[in-house]
Amino acid sequence: MNISQIDDDYSVSGQIQVADLDTIKALGFKSIVCHRPDGEEAGQPTFAEIAARAEELGLKIAHVPVGPMGVTPEAVTGMVDALDDFERPMLGYCRSGARSTATYQKSLHLRG
Repeated sequence: MNISQIDDDYSVSGQIQVADLDTIKALGFKSIVCHRPDGEEAGQPTFAEIAARAEELGLKIAHVPVGPMGVTPEAVTGMVDALDDFERPMLGYCRSGARSTATYQKSLHLRG
């Protein structure tokens, strides 16, 4: 897991594993947004697997998948909803962190 801080409220990472969630919680994150569609790559944990452990730890989590078509208006709306509803700091993840960064940046324009 390689976490990159975007600002005080938001950081990104490539794919996380269920075992990473204890560390994520210990680092002080309050919520997580997954921008990776299930089944994108063999061996990738499903959102449900990640969500189950996150919820056990008291982390809020949302699935806002961004597929090969790039960041859609629906993904931006989902990200805005997560930012409005979840405590921060927040961790976004996808395969490399790029989609999580792009979705966040586009959502900031809508949030003002």
